Amino acid sequence: MAKKPSPAVLAELPLKPVTFEILLVLAAEELHGYAIVKRLEERSGGSMQLEPANLYRTLRTMTERELIAETEHPTEPKPADQRRRYFGITAFGRDVARAEAARLDKLVEDARAQRLLAGGGRKRYSS
Repeated sequence: MAKKPSPAVLAELPLKPVTFEILLVLAAEELHGYAIVKRLEERSGGSMQLEPANLYRTLRTMTERELIAETEHPTEPKPADQRRRYFGITAFGRDVARAEAARLDKLVEDARAQRLLAGGGRKRYSS
């Protein structure tokens, strides 16, 4: 049985789509801003494109909310560009991302139950 999210985690929900996407990207690895933008574009098939000002405003807000933190430059085969700021997901950010994923999963389950998406067989409400 999954652990119930804390009140602090629940207070962060629902997340803005861009915030959730950034958490998903950073759950895999620590990245600098430009790499985050590139991963978001790849994940969305090019439909999600962030301007630098928007990206860094979002990263600042996420850092203030302790969803992510600035990290040391990761070990790389070649020296990291010292101007780049790297970010990683925090334990709290991971908990928030899990709770948001569960919330979205429930919405999709409900949409399938209402036959709004393929894959649903049960019907919860009579019409």
